[in-house]
Order: sequence, then structure tokens, then C-alpha cells
Amino acid sequence: MAKNIVIVGTLDTKGPEFAYLRDRMHDLGLTTTVIDAGILGEPLDIVPDIDHAEVARFGGTTIEALQQAGTRGKAVEGMRDALQLLILDLYKKGKLDGIIGMGGAEGAVLGAACMMILPLGVPKVLISPIASGKHYFDPLIGTSDIMVIHSVVDILGLNPIACTIFDNAAAAMKGLAEHGHELAPPDPSKRYVAVTMLGNTTKAVMALKDRIEQEGYEAVIFHSNGVGGPAMEELAESGQFVGIIDYTTNEVYDPLVGGIHDAGPDRLERIGPLGLPQVILPGCIDFSVFHTGAIPDSLKGRPVYDHNPEYALVRTSHDEMIELGHIFTRKLSKTTGPMRVIVPTKGLSIPNVPDGVFWNPESDAAFLETLRTGLGAARPDIPIETQDYHINDPKLGVLVAERFLDLVNN
Repeated sequence: MAKNIVIVGTLDTKGPEFAYLRDRMHDLGLTTTVIDAGILGEPLDIVPDIDHAEVARFGGTTIEALQQAGTRGKAVEGMRDALQLLILDLYKKGKLDGIIGMGGAEGAVLGAACMMILPLGVPKVLISPIASGKHYFDPLIGTSDIMVIHSVVDILGLNPIACTIFDNAAAAMKGLAEHGHELAPPDPSKRYVAVTMLGNTTKAVMALKDRIEQEGYEAVIFHSNGVGGPAMEELAESGQFVGIIDYTTNEVYDPLVGGIHDAGPDRLERIGPLGLPQVILPGCIDFSVFHTGAIPDSLKGRPVYDHNPEYALVRTSHDEMIELGHIFTRKLSKTTGPMRVIVPTKGLSIPNVPDGVFWNPESDAAFLETLRTGLGAARPDIPIETQDYHINDPKLGVLVAERFLDLVNN
């Protein structure tokens, strides 16, 4: 049976382009369900399988109500919510083997919102001119596995450049739908452990990974860049892991100062209620991350480390290290499963070494003391131990692995 691809788009402005994309997929042997996400006008040169009025009704409203919402933002929000309900319904009924969308800001955001709610591994392709430059990619990807294709030209007209992009996107969807697969539930015979890492902790995590694998556990590594941590937490909630080693928790700090490794307000809280065993370290909380040349004025004058030509690291202040001690206390005290906290005393990042630009043992000690006092009062059952290692020392990685193995085996 041919795979059915759901096509989502604002057909009132991009009907001919979606018709072309649909026809290319038909040429490749795929079937399609075209959904009109346009709000203001009627489809141009294409007849959708599900029109915008039906989409609105599925969301408990009408297209007229959306058209009269008062602002473009409210109208798009209402259409987005209705589309998500419809897409989930199609998926649950087995009528969605893949999803593709394209558009500028509005069309891309609507398409991406539909894709983000689908499980990892469901084929998802998004074409947009805003998938480039200095645009933030969070609205286009979130924590999902969306394949984003830069359209190069704007999506208006069937010129050779646009058609090449559309042809290749259709071919990609053909391959994904027929040869890809969804993420399966974990094999009961396997024991997967989620671990967070940055370049500043790679050597230690590599040693950690080797050690737990000697005992039959398999490490799944997440890049703690503002997306990796939340993705790890989502997958933990879906039952993918038997335990967590949150070695690199810098994503908790960036929201305080506007850094780009911002994982949102729930980071470090979602796994606790699951009851999974956890080992927690304050890896890399001594810096925030900014694009080079984009450090805010409020942080000017602080120690800066040039991580690479694109990104700069800015040292956490003394007061912020204390604040982080309180934040860790509040978040970790909510855990319901076994936990250990390990704090290295010879530096929390690569530039945090004697004579390094981030070396400030007094501030790091202030974090430790705040955490020890707060968590000790709130949860005396959670041990906090210090280790005379640097965060990126492979010996610390092995020690952390041993602590995790003790936790899951006792």
C-alpha cells in the first residue's frame, strides 16, 4: 500500500506551489492528503482534501471566527491549535505516514507546530526561506526531528530554483516514508542511560560512557545546548531510559541572563517525578553562551572565553552562583527517585582552571555551600559529595559512572 503524506499549507497564497509538490509526490507513488491552513482567502489553483473551514470546525471554532479574531497572531494561534488536533487524529487513525509543509513565517510556523506533536521518527519535512541566516530555529524544530530545507528563493512561483527544491523535498519524503521508521519502545533487554554533555565535558563523558557500557548499560548522549536537555527529558517521560546522568547542567543558567543555551523553566524538574535514578553534576554552570559579538551590555566587563569563532562564553557572577545554588535546591528537592549530587572542586569548565579566565574558586564554593545548606535542609536523604577533580577529568567521569552503578544496583 502506498504511503500517505499529509501536506499542510496556506493555500490562499501558495496554492500553485503546493499543487506542484503534491503532484511530484504522486509521480513518486505516494498518496497525499492536502490540508488548507490558510485563514483569510480561498485556495488558489488547488482543491484541498480538507479545507480551512473543516480544520476550524475540528478545533471547535469556525473559519469566520478566526478571520475576525482581531489580530493576525490570534487568528494564526487558533488555526495552529485546530491543525494540531486534526494532525493527531489523522496519525492515530493511521492516515499519516509522513507530513510536509512549506511557507514563510506564518506557513512555516503552522507546519512546524503540526510536526512537533508527532512522535520521533515520523517523517517530517519543512521548506522555508526563513530556515537560514540569523533566524532562531526553535519555532521550526523545537525538540523534534524535523528535516528543515532552506528554499533559497521565496515560495511564490514555479521557477527552476523553486522546482528543484520541491522535487528534492518530495524525493526526501519518498525515502523517509518508505525506508525510515518511528522510534520504537526500548528493547527490554537493553538498558539505556541518558547523559548530558558539551565540548567542555566531552573527555569525562567519554570515560563515563565506556565504564557504564562495561556493565551492560548503553549511554545516549545529549548536547546540552538548550534543546538537548529538554529532548532528553521528553524521551525519559516516554520511557526510553533506565536512569539519568545529568553531567552538564548549564542550561539551567542561561535563562537568567539571556544566553542561547536556554532550556526553559522546567529544566532539571521533569525527570524527578518519574522516579528514575539520577546522578547530577553542575557541569558548565559557570558560564552562559552567546553568539560572538552579541554579548549584552549588562554582561560587558565579565571574563569571556572564545569557545570558537561563532560562540563566546561569559563567566557567571558570584551572586548568580549563589542564586544557582538556590535554583538547584528547589529543582532537585522535587525528585522522587534515588539521586546523588557530585560537585567537582577543581573547576566546572575548560577555562575554569588555575590561571584560566574563569578561575574563581570562591564563587564556585558559594554555589556549593548554598546547595549543601539548602538541599541538606530540604532533602537530607540526597547525598552531596565533593570530588577533587576538574569537571572534564576522565577520572571524574569514571567515578561518576561508579556512583551511578551503585545507585542502580542497590
